[in-house]
Amino acid sequence: MESGIEVRNISKRFGSFHALTDVNLSIPAGRLMALLGPSGSGKTTLLRIIAGLETPDAGSIFLKGEDTTRIPVRKRRVGFVFQHYALFANMRVFDNIAFGLRVQPRRERLRGAEIRDKVFELLRLVQLEDLSDRYPAQLSGGQRQRIALARALATDPKVLLLDEPFGALDAKVRQELRRWLVRLHDELHITSLFVTHDQVEALEVADQVVIMNEGRIEQTGTPAEIYNRPATPFVYTFLGHVNVFHGVVEAGLARIGNVEVCFPEMRKTMNRPVVAFVRPQDLAVSDHRENGEEVEARIVHLHDAGSMAHIEMETAKGSELMEAEMPQDQLRLLNLHEGDRVYVRPLKMQVFDEDGGVGD
Repeated sequence: MESGIEVRNISKRFGSFHALTDVNLSIPAGRLMALLGPSGSGKTTLLRIIAGLETPDAGSIFLKGEDTTRIPVRKRRVGFVFQHYALFANMRVFDNIAFGLRVQPRRERLRGAEIRDKVFELLRLVQLEDLSDRYPAQLSGGQRQRIALARALATDPKVLLLDEPFGALDAKVRQELRRWLVRLHDELHITSLFVTHDQVEALEVADQVVIMNEGRIEQTGTPAEIYNRPATPFVYTFLGHVNVFHGVVEAGLARIGNVEVCFPEMRKTMNRPVVAFVRPQDLAVSDHRENGEEVEARIVHLHDAGSMAHIEMETAKGSELMEAEMPQDQLRLLNLHEGDRVYVRPLKMQVFDEDGGVGD
């Protein structure tokens, strides 16, 4: 498959801080990919290097097969959408979108009528054709971001880069724009890469997700692969709430409390520490024992608003806290309340040794 963006061995330092260390990434043409990670993980630096707004200390950037590492940003044909829109406040919507077309070299510049047609084509695409005469201050946040996207698309870029595109918007508008962006991408099929720290946003919008941490890529995969099969403890803990349990592995068998999990990679190992991760929805909670794998606990907090009930528990010894989720009808059937004694067992867990190796 043709590559839309190719990142090869990119490294970048700011003084003594290693923002990126030997990063490699290939984004197939036409894909919508998310760069996800905490603040300081390097995702925005990588996006700016791809755009040409930062220069790498080492490595190369290829856009549609062309080495653009030393090509100036204005010649890369990259569309860039910023978090805070970066619209020209003194220009109407029409002129904001037309700006990139009007400043192109004379031999490449469209004529006046062609520019007008192109701008209104883009306004129809972003569903704002009636707002061409307004100024940015007269638009809502969501409308401004759509105008910023139309402006980025005006010059027919090779790739589209978006830096926290919905970060400045409230939750309801952000959700609406996420759905709109997916529909727009399905129509245009332009290679797109967007930065976000919002896990729900990345998993909901992107074809593929790249998890970054401390200037390196932890894992790349589809949203389902990333969420269901995290490759490292960091990915597991970063993607939503998770229960963490500690145990040991002996002769290929990890013992986590009363639970035993096969760990064939360590069949010759004795008494080595391991850590197990269980998502709240994968903890079964009952008012009675069913087998020997349950852990006795006490409910310390119960939040039953919404479709799922959230239950916070502590073990009988009070040494560990656990979180579980269950449907409201199940909670009513069990008739659970704060202070009740319950029995908890994992339905699914993933085990890592102290070096990050995986066991199932």
